[in-house]
Amino acid sequence: MLNGVKAVQFGCGKMSRYTMRYFLEKGGSLVGGIDINPAVIGTDLGDIAGVGRLGITVTAMTEARTMLEKVKPDICIVTTMSLIRDVEDALSLCASLGINAITTCEEAFFPFNSNPLVTKRIDALARQHGCTITGSGYQDCFWGNLITTLAGATHRIEKIKGSSSYNVEDYGIALARAHGAGLSPAEFEDQIADADHISEEERQHLIESGAYQPSYMWNTNGWLCDRLGLHVRFQTQRCIPTFHTTDIASSTLGMTVKAGMATGMSAVVTTETEEGITIESECIGKIYAPEDYDCNSWTIFGEPDTTVTINRPATVELTCATVVNRIPDVLASNPGFIPTSQMGVLKYLR
Repeated sequence: MLNGVKAVQFGCGKMSRYTMRYFLEKGGSLVGGIDINPAVIGTDLGDIAGVGRLGITVTAMTEARTMLEKVKPDICIVTTMSLIRDVEDALSLCASLGINAITTCEEAFFPFNSNPLVTKRIDALARQHGCTITGSGYQDCFWGNLITTLAGATHRIEKIKGSSSYNVEDYGIALARAHGAGLSPAEFEDQIADADHISEEERQHLIESGAYQPSYMWNTNGWLCDRLGLHVRFQTQRCIPTFHTTDIASSTLGMTVKAGMATGMSAVVTTETEEGITIESECIGKIYAPEDYDCNSWTIFGEPDTTVTINRPATVELTCATVVNRIPDVLASNPGFIPTSQMGVLKYLR
């Protein structure tokens, strides 16, 4: 249980409805909320979480430092953006105040291989002020711990191949845009796929400068290598737009995505390791048509081959439950930006 643990919810949108309720039901205490949306600022956190009024309202980002210094939370739950550079201000604020933080930011799952510049800055602040910053969520279990557990039952591994799909409508406008939803084929090529058509040297330069935009599996492959003790020789990424034959309305984008426009993308990341094991992982994020549903499927090839497939996982709820269940590990961790690959197995929190 999380009895006695105080948290501030950083970002009070779709995901927070679950993280806040789950946190409260595990015995934690919410002491504040932060957002930049004028329509949300001043709203009672209990109304957002659907648990009845708590008498605690959402604070504007401009007043966040003052509020955090006053309420002194044990941890901040950050559910805002998908790239580490976009959550740097929030995570750095927490680190500078010595407040632990866990974020659903997908790049923060293992940002060392995509944006070491920002990661090192946050890590230094966290070490200086004695707190832990990490990224978690759906991938912590279904692209991470689940796969390494299967690896632990395998005699010899030649290749790990995975694919996971999700509806970008469930996660907010920032994620939908990051997947190219609503773009024309030419816009997708220019804004999303163009980053794939570069040399290894150019990609490394972008990574070191903090300008690279990874797909979620880029960081997942890094996490898997870290947990499995594998050493990366090289890694590549391909982003391919997805389409539908008819128009699809997007409530998140506030538009109708016409047939022939991108509904999202499939991103395939291939990692070759010094140990001879290949990891090929794909994430398919798009605006769903009525017949679509979430699916998570992974195969370990070797001796023996093993496949696990999970159809229709409740991806949003699983993401939020994972974050809440990881909180004790964050509180017990060493200071710094510590990936969950170094925190041990994800456990059920009673």
